[in-house]
Amino acid sequence: MKIRILFSLLAAIVLNGCQQPLQNGDTRTEQYLPLLESRQVAVFSNHTGMVGDRHLVDLLLENRVNVTAIFSPEHGFRGKADAGAGVSDSTDPDTGIPILSLYGPGGDVHPSADALSRFDVLVVDIQDVGLRFYTYYITLCHLVDVCGEFGKEVIILDRPNPNGHYVDGPVLDMRLRSGVGHLPIPVVHGLTLAELIGMAQGEGWLSEAGNRCKVTPVLCKHYTHGTPCDIPIAPSPNLPNLQSIYLYPSLCPFEGTVVSLGRGTDKPFQQYGHPAMEGRYAYSFTPESRPGALNPPLKGQVCYGVDLSALPDAREKGLDLSYVIDAYSILREKGQADGFFTPFFDKLLGVTWVREMIEEGCSAAQIRERWMPEVEAFKVLRKKYLLYEE
Repeated sequence: MKIRILFSLLAAIVLNGCQQPLQNGDTRTEQYLPLLESRQVAVFSNHTGMVGDRHLVDLLLENRVNVTAIFSPEHGFRGKADAGAGVSDSTDPDTGIPILSLYGPGGDVHPSADALSRFDVLVVDIQDVGLRFYTYYITLCHLVDVCGEFGKEVIILDRPNPNGHYVDGPVLDMRLRSGVGHLPIPVVHGLTLAELIGMAQGEGWLSEAGNRCKVTPVLCKHYTHGTPCDIPIAPSPNLPNLQSIYLYPSLCPFEGTVVSLGRGTDKPFQQYGHPAMEGRYAYSFTPESRPGALNPPLKGQVCYGVDLSALPDAREKGLDLSYVIDAYSILREKGQADGFFTPFFDKLLGVTWVREMIEEGCSAAQIRERWMPEVEAFKVLRKKYLLYEE
């Protein structure tokens, strides 16, 4: 009887421990506020940098931290700009702090020497989604490079990766390095931002100065890579919910094709279609101009295709190329395969051979089989840099 009671108590303790709420790094103020005393502080963040019901910038100011600059990524500090749209410098109307855009008309940009003279330490708090072509980590890599060059420190207030439970897709061929692919990692890398920067420094993937930059991670509490996590604030305009975030690895390759993935609708990254797919599918949608997608592909045209917004278990699907292959096969049957792929497709996938295999008629399973040895090798390397349990 005593053994049974003891076992029940232990089980209750374990269960309660598993149910403890996940805490982002930014909630652990005791870990990082002492590091900011008497220092000039810059913040790299956007609309996702909320600590409860207030923004990190406001929290820092309330604690008498001297915030001298805010750096903003693609989509801007308020997260409303279109994908790829240049964002100008501005001033935060609530605090008067200058907002310095790191995503100008030409894409990702480096901060100027003047911007770097404004701070001693950079605090990072931004929600990533764990994809190689999602640009926030690229901007952070550039920031670490220049911070190392100018002797600045970096503190990363870590956040969970909603796609952190798996690794998938081909590893970037660095000859295709671009604004949507910066490091030799798979499409789905399975790392938080703190882990990814640690890996980039440890493997020497940043500049010489970036590799030696002092980076301090403030970890999440009660998080493992297997922990399902809610993302209460959409990280960018066209990733409105978890379903879109889970489908993002599989549907983003459509950005490099003539097919719409739902930009300009209420289901971006949750559906795909094209006018020429009429007759094969009854479901349809029509992209229109809306905030975050002012001029979406196939604007004003009725697109016939597939609605994935209610797809069950999207979190477990991984990177599924069958959707792209499906659309390519239909348009090829209709004699419209020429021009299906744009040069952007190879940049997104990070290799040329995926497109070539699709054009040769290979299945999604055959293509996955080719990239899996790279994935397994990366997972071995990745283990050295994990800050959380799998």
